[in-house]
Amino acid sequence: MIAVQVQSPSAYSVHGPHSPQARRIDSLGDAMYLTSAVVFAVVVAALFWATLRRRRVEEPSDDRRERSMRTGVIVATAATTIILFVFLILDLSVGRAITTNPGPEALQVRVTGHQWWWEIQYRDSLPQNWATTANEIHVPVGRPVLFELRSTDVIHSLWPPNLNGKRDLIPGNENSIWFQADSAGVYRGQCAEFCGHQHAKMAFLIVAEPPDSFSAWLVRQRDTAMTPTDSVALRGQEVFLSSSCVMCHAIGGTPAGSRIGPDLTHLASRRTIAAGTLPNTRGNLAGWIVNPQAIKPGVRMPSTRLDSDDLQALLTYLETLE
Repeated sequence: MIAVQVQSPSAYSVHGPHSPQARRIDSLGDAMYLTSAVVFAVVVAALFWATLRRRRVEEPSDDRRERSMRTGVIVATAATTIILFVFLILDLSVGRAITTNPGPEALQVRVTGHQWWWEIQYRDSLPQNWATTANEIHVPVGRPVLFELRSTDVIHSLWPPNLNGKRDLIPGNENSIWFQADSAGVYRGQCAEFCGHQHAKMAFLIVAEPPDSFSAWLVRQRDTAMTPTDSVALRGQEVFLSSSCVMCHAIGGTPAGSRIGPDLTHLASRRTIAAGTLPNTRGNLAGWIVNPQAIKPGVRMPSTRLDSDDLQALLTYLETLE
């Protein structure tokens, strides 16, 4: 199994941009925050000035004071209008920049939201070159990646805060989002639209890597699972194919071909299981198989009751699926 190596939780933020799109959003947010802080300081200062100013007896004919107050109101209103129009223009500019079609050189990836996991499909003009994985998106550094977004059940929302903003996945409709990672790293994303009981545990990882490393990874993902040569792993494959697992999962190169749950062909190469809920270790995988409801109550994966020997054989087999 692969150990989880991700950035610290504090890095999962729009203030740690690693793409041109995220930098534009971050810059717009900084400008809005700074402007709001200046306006707040001016308003507070004006309030203190008005409170502490020595009161004077006003004469009914004091037109000069009334004109001064009117001028102040006009200036404040004009400044507010100008600020709002400036931010309207900046917002439209950023929105256009992050939604403009990235062009034909962009990598095409289909992301389908399920309760509560992500199906990732790398498309190609030749269907035999398609690759399917789950909850972990690999992208090449320096190349635009266009995501086609779909949902099979309820509204979800894809949000990789270090790379771009949020985009909804709506049943019956296709949506899209794109970004270009600037630097290699592992970035955490999250479903940002409440989608049911385990919404908070519907995460994903984006692995940005050099183009050569990405190409090698994609070639491996297109391969079917290797036939076990070890007797224990071979027994584990038999357990998998004779248990309820085969009713929901697919493993390339075997009779298992269901698409109800995540594709397990290369399960051992993923950093987490259960949509980012647990590190992908043997112990966590055992707990997830035996009693997933204890980890994600309401998840649609049923408990699988196996005796100790069969469970250990199944785990050994799943560990070969790299």
